[in-house]
Amino acid sequence: MNEGMQTSTRYGALSRWLHWSMAALIIGMVFVGAAMVDSVAAWQPTAVQLHKWLGLSLLVLVVLRLVYRLRHPAPPLPADLPRLQALGARGAHVALYALMFAMPLVGWAMQGAAGTPVVMPGGWVLPALVAPDLATYGLLRDAHAVLAYALFALVLLHAGAGLYHGFVRRDGVLATMLGGAVSAEPDAPESLPAIEEPSTAAAAPPSGEAGRGEGS
Repeated sequence: MNEGMQTSTRYGALSRWLHWSMAALIIGMVFVGAAMVDSVAAWQPTAVQLHKWLGLSLLVLVVLRLVYRLRHPAPPLPADLPRLQALGARGAHVALYALMFAMPLVGWAMQGAAGTPVVMPGGWVLPALVAPDLATYGLLRDAHAVLAYALFALVLLHAGAGLYHGFVRRDGVLATMLGGAVSAEPDAPESLPAIEEPSTAAAAPPSGEAGRGEGS
């Protein structure tokens, strides 16, 4: 079975790797970002640089995930899922992708507005997205903070929904991202084996026994 067929019932291995890698990056970004705000400790510049690298790494993974998703659609939601929940799940996914794409770009632009170059490992300097401007920097910094709170809230909602599907509904949705297959009808009873009708040939005695019976 090829990868495209697998994604009709579960996420492929690459999709699962991208999902959990992006989750780890988001968690790392949130904690590093919270720790470095208003900090004057000696490690603060290192934390800022790490935050930038994590954000740009997330941007790369988001682009890869979107390209992969266009070729490999997500597994279908359970058929018995209420319509409102299904719409909410799709809306939350769209919002997650939008935030994961927007946050690194806003942060990158914010560094340009501050006149601070983004230096990647190996000394590679990324071009600034906007010209240095203090007012623009202030707007972008506020926007970055709002997006960060919104992303963190959506991640918590996404995780809670996964646990709900895995341990309350038990409909197989969580298993699709853990390597299992989704069950379209999780509560349907197992089908009973078909009862075979006895054939006349099996019911009739062997010819030898029939002959002995007639001769006795």
